[in-house]
Amino acid sequence: MSVRLKLTLSYAGFLMLAGALLLAAVWVFLLRYVPDRAMLINPDDKPTGGVFPVRSALLTVFAPRAAAVLAFLLVFGLVGGWILAGRMLAPLTRITDATRMAANGSLSHRIRLPGRKDEFRELADAFDAMLVRLEAHVAEQQRFAANASHELRTPLAISKALLDVARTDPNRDIDEVIDRLHTVNTRAIDLTEALLLLSHANQRSFPREPVDLSLLVEEATETLLPLAENHDVTIETSGDITPATGSQALLLQLTTNLVHNAIVHNLPAQGTVWVNTGVRPGTVVLTVENTGEKLTPERASTLTEPFQRGTERIHAEHAGVGLGLAIVKTITHAHDGTLTLTPRSAGGIRITVELPATVPHADGRADPDR
Repeated sequence: MSVRLKLTLSYAGFLMLAGALLLAAVWVFLLRYVPDRAMLINPDDKPTGGVFPVRSALLTVFAPRAAAVLAFLLVFGLVGGWILAGRMLAPLTRITDATRMAANGSLSHRIRLPGRKDEFRELADAFDAMLVRLEAHVAEQQRFAANASHELRTPLAISKALLDVARTDPNRDIDEVIDRLHTVNTRAIDLTEALLLLSHANQRSFPREPVDLSLLVEEATETLLPLAENHDVTIETSGDITPATGSQALLLQLTTNLVHNAIVHNLPAQGTVWVNTGVRPGTVVLTVENTGEKLTPERASTLTEPFQRGTERIHAEHAGVGLGLAIVKTITHAHDGTLTLTPRSAGGIRITVELPATVPHADGRADPDR
């Protein structure tokens, strides 16, 4: 049976039950005060006069009319219940139609259920919000797939061109071709590994363990110190012990990407990178700031999209593959954290990662002197 038919039968059943109880109450009340034998009364004493009815006579009159009333209540309950159930389930029909459209691939449709805010309205609004997020996610995935295909096609096309040149030009310097092929191949490998890391972080299939972000900052800055010296960039670190829970490898990748991004996208000379860790109520915070060109808030908000760069899309040394901040965003969300990008008024950007904090155990407390 459909839900509408079930509701109709329920309405009619409850109406019949209420009517039966009412008639039963009337009947019991009458039975208590109606004698079972005939009783004569003096017409001069009572205004009604005559003979008081007995139970048998009352039953003969009352029972057919009670049955007629119950039959009327049954018909009225079925018809009225069917109409009321249809009106009550009309919003659910609209939600079902929208669900079918979404299942067929139409994510732009919205229910926009009118009326007062009730359970159906909340369900429709929640479904509309889900469609908005789903449509944005699908569009983002489509852009990501298109950009990834373009980025992967570029090194492959360059490799094919170099091989064609080496085959058609016997006087070509083979060592030069090999060096360029090595560079292009390295970039393709880096891009593929970044895509795999992005997919791994999206799946949240990593083990979680206690992690101190301040130690990861030290490791990342020590690794990237030669790169900072080559770019004439000074790295300044500060902060406290920041205990969190998550994947140490992914959080190290997050920290490394942030510091690497701050070094590469900096001033041409005498740039500065500030890395700070801190603890807030319930959260730990990693902040990376750098000097550089001025960015608008609109431009800064797009930097976490895949294959977006803060400067020109050039493939220079250490320019990256355009997935650095996208990986940072994915790793942050995989650890139930928040990522905030704020342009600095003097130039550059401030990137803040906020993760849920964990209270370290007494036997596992990080050494504050490190």
